[in-house]
Amino acid sequence: MRRPGPLPPPERDRAGDAPTRPSDAPAQPTGDSGRAGEQRRPRAVLPLRPKRAEVGPAVETPPHEVDAAPADGASAAAPSAAPGAGWRHVWRATRARRRALRAEIRRFTGRARRRRMAWITGVAAVLLLVVGSVGAAYSPLFAVQRIVVVGAEAIDDAALQEALGAQLGRPLPTVDHSEVKAALVAFPLIETYTLEARPPHELVVRIVERTPVGVVRSEAGVSTVDAAGVVLSTGDAGPEGLPEIDAAGGLAAPAFAAAAQVLRSLPEDVHARVATVRAGTPDDVTLILHDGTEVLWGSADDSVLKAAGLEAAPEGHHHYDVSSPGAIVVR
Repeated sequence: MRRPGPLPPPERDRAGDAPTRPSDAPAQPTGDSGRAGEQRRPRAVLPLRPKRAEVGPAVETPPHEVDAAPADGASAAAPSAAPGAGWRHVWRATRARRRALRAEIRRFTGRARRRRMAWITGVAAVLLLVVGSVGAAYSPLFAVQRIVVVGAEAIDDAALQEALGAQLGRPLPTVDHSEVKAALVAFPLIETYTLEARPPHELVVRIVERTPVGVVRSEAGVSTVDAAGVVLSTGDAGPEGLPEIDAAGGLAAPAFAAAAQVLRSLPEDVHARVATVRAGTPDDVTLILHDGTEVLWGSADDSVLKAAGLEAAPEGHHHYDVSSPGAIVVR
């Protein structure tokens, strides 16, 4: 008897793709057996093993993402959301998006806001300062109630207080400087002055008096003058200890200016020995001491060196020429 060939692979069911059972497959007749209607005995068919997937490690799917396949093979329908859950999620997402947008806007505009706040603060400070200054200027809380005069020795303090009395009661920032100047011009002994406000109620007037350097005789009498030729006082006799100045051209002449400058540069002990100063020109100033000694001084240049040479010169002479400090001539 001839050995039958292998059986064909089992057919799969269209619905579930399951292999058909061996009992359902009809016997295939052999062409060479010669026996009509004879069926061969079917061989046992082993179940097919599913092929192992050639992919990486299996990834578990969360239980809430697995949808059970319908038993009848129909496509699964999407699960229906819980009632009222959709609009809440949309509202929350919209609110979160708006918050994030506002945060980004604040972050990108922070520098501009800081700059704007700095400008606003600066302008407010300036306005506050201006308003405060104006308020203080016209406020009676800072009115002048006391005037203090500093530096007045030869000038009567009571006369100065009376001349400046118009400033009492005025706020310190509104003290009229032109009125103060007009009041102090009446005092020839005042050379310069300064005003100092001491809040809340005190006004200080600092005075620098003129220093008299000599006296000048004229038809009006004996006038005491300073180095600028300003007449400080006039009377029958000048103050003691001041030399007489005899300068050509009067008080405004260059000769007087040179003589006055020489007197201001003399040391105190030499100045006290001078009785008269003569000057025909600015370059021939001559000092006449109380004992009759003549000192040819020359110009007002190098007066300090000339005074030092005069003090170092030997005594007992009636004429000294110190016009050249390096070569003093005595006779």
